[in-house]
Amino acid sequence: MIQSQTIPNVLKAFAHLLNTEIQDWKLEIPEKFGRGYCMGFTFNTHIRMIISNYELNEDIIVENLDLNHSRKRLFFKFQNIFPATETLPGEMPSKSPPSVLIGTSSLNTDTVIPIHTNTATINIEIDADYLSELFEISEKSTILYNLLQNKQPLLFEQMLYPSLQKIADEIISESISNTFKLFFLRIKAEELICRLLIELEKRDTKQLYTLNSSDIEKIYKVKQQMLEELSIPPVINDLAIAANMSPTKLKNLFKQIFGNSIFNYYQEFRMKEAAILLKQGNLSVSDVGYKLGFTNLSHFSKVFAAHTGVKPKQYSKS
Repeated sequence: MIQSQTIPNVLKAFAHLLNTEIQDWKLEIPEKFGRGYCMGFTFNTHIRMIISNYELNEDIIVENLDLNHSRKRLFFKFQNIFPATETLPGEMPSKSPPSVLIGTSSLNTDTVIPIHTNTATINIEIDADYLSELFEISEKSTILYNLLQNKQPLLFEQMLYPSLQKIADEIISESISNTFKLFFLRIKAEELICRLLIELEKRDTKQLYTLNSSDIEKIYKVKQQMLEELSIPPVINDLAIAANMSPTKLKNLFKQIFGNSIFNYYQEFRMKEAAILLKQGNLSVSDVGYKLGFTNLSHFSKVFAAHTGVKPKQYSKS
């Protein structure tokens, strides 16, 4: 029998509001309220995970009884990681790449970063002090040291590469008996956290700037504006004016959150879009280059090869 203490209190409160039961850690959304499901696991006093893939007919306010401001917690919010088979009926799969938000619990990303109406995320919360006991960290590791100290609001976004996506897929889709489910999922959650912290430590960051909700909201609007039209390279001064920030502050905060400069981040997404268009086969290499704003096709080929390792023509035939 599943012990009640292994189910997060916020999931119990959600079930109570929907007048439904939680079966095997899973809450199925009743048809009159919407569709989809929400699963929650309290592995121990240090770490918990909630898997959500649902759409509600109207907003429902659920008090988070698990929130404890006296504890130093880190959150890992995985987005756009559900496979096509998990997409709700009638919903188009997201074109955004899989990514994870990593931050301190003093930041409420739900209020500053737009999430699709359909909630499709994996959320993992873990005590910073618990993590600190698992490995030694020096002040030279600027990001990790400050995350674990948890003394200022911090937020980072990391793209998921295939091996991380594979772990997320196992969390969502692996069929595990209830006997081993908590054990299996805790190991996978901690593996994701470990691998993500390894990636964060690779970032060349010497100084961290204090964040607030307003700045984060502005940075994400800049990102959205920049990626809406990939044929137009970003102009820092124009983006800074739109964000009501100095160009220096904009560049510093953007690189801090995303681990890349504005132009390199834009170029990476531009090449990802080029790869998608080439694979679809509806456009020639030159058409793809022109569509993405390149006037020199030789330059397009060079940039594409630098990001993918192969020339556009080779990629389209592979």
